[in-house]
Amino acid sequence: MKLQSVIRAIYPAQCVACDNQTEEENGLCAICWRDTQFICGLVCDTCGAPLPGEEGGDPVQCDDCMVIARPWDRGRAALVYDGVGRKLVLGLKHGDRLDLTYPAAGWMLRSAAPLLHDDVMVVPVPLHWSRLLKRRYNQAAVLAQDIGRRGGYTVCVDALERPKRTKPLEGHSRDARFAALADSIRPKPYRVPLIKGRRILLVDDVMTSGATLAAATEALMTAGAHSVCVATLARVVKDT
Repeated sequence: MKLQSVIRAIYPAQCVACDNQTEEENGLCAICWRDTQFICGLVCDTCGAPLPGEEGGDPVQCDDCMVIARPWDRGRAALVYDGVGRKLVLGLKHGDRLDLTYPAAGWMLRSAAPLLHDDVMVVPVPLHWSRLLKRRYNQAAVLAQDIGRRGGYTVCVDALERPKRTKPLEGHSRDARFAALADSIRPKPYRVPLIKGRRILLVDDVMTSGATLAAATEALMTAGAHSVCVATLARVVKDT
């Protein structure tokens, strides 16, 4: 018997969202797969939110993106931030569940496929140093690294910095989020030459209002990025 088979017999593969056994490592069991709202079909081309109807070939926008100026070009999200999707994001963000980044990166690469170019550089949304010290890792940076490894893309985890610590924004209005995050993110000066002229895939764990992604995009454009597209693991959507 091969060593891998022995290990599998002693430690069966488990679902990343629950304790049920699975056929393969780093996957979801049948029940969790059924209950996870993967975003596919017709989506907003700007933020990746799922939309009713069928794909017609032309890019469409959700209600929010038709009224809010988005500084980035296009966006995609892998999951709806609800149920299992919310559990996975919170596990990654606050539960030290770094094992989730490998399958999450695969889901994000699949959803972001229309945005990707061979020369794209993957950049994560940064954390303030005090929050990074408390959490010990930046979940967006870990996702970016796995996306780069799995997709073969260049990654720059420290292209941006967050010199201004903002208060937690859960429960705040859209306008309050944008006001709090104004000028809160900037390019690191010594990374500007690396950013200039590049196509950027900006990565974060979840998009709510888009204020954080907007602040990060503006910082990248200030540094001379050719273009910025955004990819998130999950998207908060209405009526979920």
